[in-house]
Amino acid sequence: MTRYFLFLLTAVLLAACGQKPPVPVDPDQPAQRLVALSPHLTELAFAAGAGPKLVGVVEFSDYPVAARALPRVGDAFRLDLEALAGLAPDLILGWPSGNSPAALDRLRRLGYRVVELEPRRLGDIGDQLEVIGRLAGTEAQASQAAREFRDGLAALQARYADAGPGRVFYQIAPQPLLTVNREHFIGQAIEVCGGRNIYAEVPALTPVVSAESVVSRAPEAIVANDYTRGPGSPAAGTPLDRWRPWQTLPAVARERLFLIDPDLMSVPGPRLLAGITQLCALLNDGPTAALAGASR
Repeated sequence: MTRYFLFLLTAVLLAACGQKPPVPVDPDQPAQRLVALSPHLTELAFAAGAGPKLVGVVEFSDYPVAARALPRVGDAFRLDLEALAGLAPDLILGWPSGNSPAALDRLRRLGYRVVELEPRRLGDIGDQLEVIGRLAGTEAQASQAAREFRDGLAALQARYADAGPGRVFYQIAPQPLLTVNREHFIGQAIEVCGGRNIYAEVPALTPVVSAESVVSRAPEAIVANDYTRGPGSPAAGTPLDRWRPWQTLPAVARERLFLIDPDLMSVPGPRLLAGITQLCALLNDGPTAALAGASR
């Protein structure tokens, strides 16, 4: 599994230790020292032109390459308040779904300026690039990145508006068997590609399901995150193996079992556009087209 995916599955617990409050900052001035508490917020900050102002990130923040050299202020289990205080940030970007409310509230009580960003729709990615640009004083680069994302997403929506790849099962992980509903950004991506998510209507954002339940819903295509190989790689010895014995399953009978790069599909940032492009190509054109698109 990608390290980011492990972050997605783990709650952030704030370490209990006292720290001196940070020096107050002027919220009307662009932030100069940012800390991002999620890998996707790190990616958004770099895309918005605020990468040079990032002084700290959490574990699993490995994109772009420059992020790997930044100091860590914790991981999915804890937040290192001592390390955070040493970096003296004047802005902390928080992610409500990944950082516990108690952790973010504690940071505010300590005097830090915390801005929470929660992408719920695909279009929110462009909006949040612009928000970070305004906060960091990098509006021009952020606006360009947001425009490129929105234009790319609109182009995909137009291209696949009349596509009909049928019923789709998206496998986030094999053990436990995890998928997505229609509210998850991956579920929204399936709809962009013209597909019908077989678990669209379930209440949970990332429900745990059984193999028997999947088979009963007769998906016509199965897409699985591939944590060891690139997109479109051969299916043998992959997370798709569990489905091959079900020869009557439409996706198996029609040989529509696909692997996709989870680094592109698991992070709600600008790279998601490349992931959706690959997903649409797989569902509508097959692995060869997806690989060709990835090489451009």
